[in-house]
Amino acid sequence: MRVMLSEPFKTLWAGKDPFVEVEQLQGEVYRELDGRRTLRTVVAGRGYFVKIHRGIGWGEIIKNLLVAKLPVLGARQEHDAIERLQAVGIDTMTCVAFGERGSNPAQQHSFIITDELAPTISLEDYAVDWPTQAPEPRLKRALIERVAQMVGQMHHAGVNHRDCYICHFLLHTDKPVTADDFNLSVIDLHRAQIRPVVPRRWRDKDLSALYYSALEICLTERDKYRFLCAYFKAAGQPRPLRQILAEEQPLLAQMTRQVAKLYSRKVRYGGAL
Repeated sequence: MRVMLSEPFKTLWAGKDPFVEVEQLQGEVYRELDGRRTLRTVVAGRGYFVKIHRGIGWGEIIKNLLVAKLPVLGARQEHDAIERLQAVGIDTMTCVAFGERGSNPAQQHSFIITDELAPTISLEDYAVDWPTQAPEPRLKRALIERVAQMVGQMHHAGVNHRDCYICHFLLHTDKPVTADDFNLSVIDLHRAQIRPVVPRRWRDKDLSALYYSALEICLTERDKYRFLCAYFKAAGQPRPLRQILAEEQPLLAQMTRQVAKLYSRKVRYGGAL
């Protein structure tokens, strides 16, 4: 068993079973699935997000593996990904409580509680009007480069997101957002993987998902090239654009195929990815 508690939970749950206490937290439920629950709660006047994993069973694990999909077994993936991103200076959530017990991966009970990042707005919502109301050019360029830098640094640190959409980048709105002064955080790391080096396959999946999620905000070809240059520089592979386009043809082709695949899935499931 492993438990880490920071305030206010360290004091509130002193002498109590944290696995019992976390199940009693109340609030707005964002997701309720077999074996996983996500909710927002307020404790001591502050907002927190809670993810509880209760084990998905061997049947679900085998079903995922049969379709080459890595199952989410517990809260450790998100906890460890947060620690890795913080270690390399990427803005993300702050873990204030974490617990894990049980050695059977199909029945493991775990949880993670993170500070609510507020006030914020997702990049998806922030850019929703860009097709009809063009953003200030310098700010758009700055946001594109910052996202590219964050994803490049994340991959360079051995982390791939697996849900790398612009809705999972939060723009902080506690101060005016300008091209020279803004904060951006990446969230929703429960599916993230950590390795010494991110395999090309998983790197390309993250980039393809990010490209797909940005299709409807009217980015230009120049915007895409700017992203690529900033990404590869942050990922430790700086190259001139011409060289990137020549050497990364498999990536560019994968992005096109992945977009078609994601659109097909969106149509099939009525808009859900």
